[in-house]
Amino acid sequence: MLRVSRRGGGWLALFALTSLAIAAMETLFPAVLGRTVDALFGHGSARTWVVLTGLLVLVLVGCDALDDVASGTITARSTAWLRVSLVGRMLLVGPRSRIAPGDVATRLVGNSADTGRVASDVIRAITNLLPGVGAIVALALIDPRLAIAFVVGMPILVVLVRSFARDLTAIVERYMNVQGRISARLVDALSGARTIASAGTAEREARRVLEPVPELHEYGVRHWRAEMKISAQDGILVALLEVIVLSIGGIELTHGRISPGEMLAAGEYVLLATSLRSAYSSVARLARSRAAAARADELLNEPAVPYGSLDAPPGDGTLQLRCVRARIGDRDALHHVEVDIPGGTLAAIVGRTGAGKSTFAQIAGRLRDPDEGEVLLDGVSLRHLSRDALRREIAYGFDRPSLFGDTMHDAIAFGLEQPSEDAVHDAARAARADEFITKMPDGYATALHEAPMSGGEVQRVGLARTFAHAGRLVILDDVAASLDTVTEHHIGRVLTEELAGRTRLIVAQRVSTAARADLVIWLEDGRVRAVAPHRELWTDPEYRAVFEHLAPAQDGSA
Repeated sequence: MLRVSRRGGGWLALFALTSLAIAAMETLFPAVLGRTVDALFGHGSARTWVVLTGLLVLVLVGCDALDDVASGTITARSTAWLRVSLVGRMLLVGPRSRIAPGDVATRLVGNSADTGRVASDVIRAITNLLPGVGAIVALALIDPRLAIAFVVGMPILVVLVRSFARDLTAIVERYMNVQGRISARLVDALSGARTIASAGTAEREARRVLEPVPELHEYGVRHWRAEMKISAQDGILVALLEVIVLSIGGIELTHGRISPGEMLAAGEYVLLATSLRSAYSSVARLARSRAAAARADELLNEPAVPYGSLDAPPGDGTLQLRCVRARIGDRDALHHVEVDIPGGTLAAIVGRTGAGKSTFAQIAGRLRDPDEGEVLLDGVSLRHLSRDALRREIAYGFDRPSLFGDTMHDAIAFGLEQPSEDAVHDAARAARADEFITKMPDGYATALHEAPMSGGEVQRVGLARTFAHAGRLVILDDVAASLDTVTEHHIGRVLTEELAGRTRLIVAQRVSTAARADLVIWLEDGRVRAVAPHRELWTDPEYRAVFEHLAPAQDGSA
């Protein structure tokens, strides 16, 4: 909350000054108004006090307008900084985040806005108390009995506000957590909309998404009940205090101990002193900001990937995995993996579903770290490389790529470094994406959101991006899943010819891909069963069984 508050900069000082000025003028106004009334009844220069009253009103209106501008600017700056920080943090954390994407969106949008208001809410809460305190002092100056009558009830109000703050903070925190759960389920449902539609489970999925709504309703009702309770208790207490103070003031006026103007000022100060009851409104806002800040802080404390400071060493892309162990949940996805992949090798990772192929690929390119062991690139641990060096030397291709940028050109060029236009076109041709991109209305300048593509075409654009940024190590995770046989054969030729000299690591689902590789890493239940050329492994019936789900035409001669 403090870090967010400081982002208001100089506007914080301006807001504090205007808020203090408003509090001071609100405190002075009843006294000036009372003296004006007395002057009008012949107890002084009426013109001077009328002019002073008018000036106070004008200044008060001006300060109030400036106060609103400063408050809005502080909130906007603080919220913007927090959102940028949260987005940056989540991108650094990447797929390792423990928080569901939908819940992340809720924290970025709603919770950040609530947290961004904390500075102005704190300042306003403090300055709102000043007129009330000043009013009590002014009542004492008019007649000590008036102040005593009002102060008697204050301890009760303090106890009520404290209890309200404790209860409301817990309620708001739980309410926001439920909101996050609903958002997480909604995003999951939207991302799988086609699967839900094809399965005919739309109504059931809608019920699953909305299942926490009754719980949300419960906490919402508790919130309003808490506010209604404090409002009713406060209203009764404050009304009683007003009656007592004004009754005493009336008695003092009839006995001539205070003037009509002072009686008017006392009435105004009673109303001003009851602004202390606005404390519970301030508490409600601060409780919401505090709960939202806790949820935002949880995102900021997500552990980011720690990078080293070394540049990539000279070498040919030799990759070594040493005693690598990786866990997913309560099971070992990889266990005691020892593999050496010489530089410039085309290596295929094969195995049944759940053997650990994708985990191997993730660890090889440091999209995740092993729980034990280390990965070396040309003799240097990936943990010791700087982020720029790591991402410059290792290019990834995914089975379901996400495309970023405004145009088709941007989608291929997306990366740490911007390749030249010729390099983008060459990469597109290598991935066989050029043939459909050039047929689009604006070619490579076609807006990405206006370029309808099939799953195979999206995969080819993703491959083009990988080729455009290929370093000494290229890792492809089942990128042929949506490619037709002709395209898959063409991509295979690019891997063996145009990318020759780079170390290429491919998660292979097809016999043809494994047959094309220099080396096959055969995984079974998270362990390395064998490392050898495909033709040697093909004599093992258990190895051939790995590919039994493929079409009969794909045999060992592929």
